Formats: sequence, C-alpha cells, structure tokens
Amino acid sequence: MRNQINADALDLQDKLVGVNRVAKVVKGGRRFGFAALVVVGDGKGHVGYGKGKAKEVPEAVRKATEQAKKNLIRIPLNGTTVQFGAVGSYGAGQVLLKPAPAGTGIIAGGPVRAVMEMAGVQDVVAKNLGSNNPHNMVKAAVQALRQQHSPADIAARRGKSVAEINTRTQSSK
Repeated sequence: MRNQINADALDLQDKLVGVNRVAKVVKGGRRFGFAALVVVGDGKGHVGYGKGKAKEVPEAVRKATEQAKKNLIRIPLNGTTVQFGAVGSYGAGQVLLKPAPAGTGIIAGGPVRAVMEMAGVQDVVAKNLGSNNPHNMVKAAVQALRQQHSPADIAARRGKSVAEINTRTQSSK
C-alpha cells in the first residue's frame, strides 16, 4: 500500500492545466460536459494531479482538485533541482528531466512546467518526447519525478554511507 500524504497538513496551491468541452450525442442532440486537469503542490516537494468531469466547469475543477489531493507524492529535491536525470513515460508521451545549475529556471513547456512549479523545482531542463497530449505529459512528468531518490535512500539500499555515495557522484563529474 502506498504511503498516504495528509493534504490538510500541507499548504497546497493548485494550477489548472486544461479544460476540455466534451459532448455526448443523444437522441435530441448533444449533451455537453467539461473535463478538467489540475496539478496541486506545496512548492516544497509534494505534487499531485487529478482529472475531474462534470456538467459545469467549476464542478469539474473542484473534482479534479480533490482527486489531485488524494494522489500526492513526495519528491526529494537537490536544492532547487531534481536529484538526477530521468525519463518518464505514459502512453505515447515521454518527458525527459535533467538537473540544472541554480539560476537556470524551469525550461519546460506547458503542462510539465506546471508540474515542476507545483513540486517546488526551480531549476530544471525538461523535454517532451512523443505525444504532446496534456494528460500524458503530466502523468509522464510525475512518473519521472517518482524515479527520484535521495542520496540517503540510495545509501541505505546499498548498505553504504551517504558520504560514500556523494564522493562517487562528485568524482564522476
């Protein structure tokens, strides 16, 4: 079972990535509805995304925000950037994340930028490979962030100290 993060204890902000108008064809014509995609985060390493569907836009956004709060994950940051480069994929979409030096900013487009801002990543280079569907891009970006591990986690798994792990990464540069 996944670790549940208490959304009430965090100071979460939300960002609307997109709203789509969808139609259901019925005997008398079309019934319109709305689908919203929202990303939430606290800017300190917690981020989540959610989709909501309803007959009206505000209700769809509210549902998406509630789902996003239930899907929060924790990302170990390396200062203002990600720990290491990673590629996340979902469907036909792939997102490449690479750490960047301080002051670089978020070099990413649209939905991936929203995920990085909400996660609190301030310096990163991201490239969308494949499909540019916003849903797939958000899910691929979150998957790439899920691959991030702190040096303490890696050291514990390998049975080494954090100093040994950090000296190896410093010497390989």
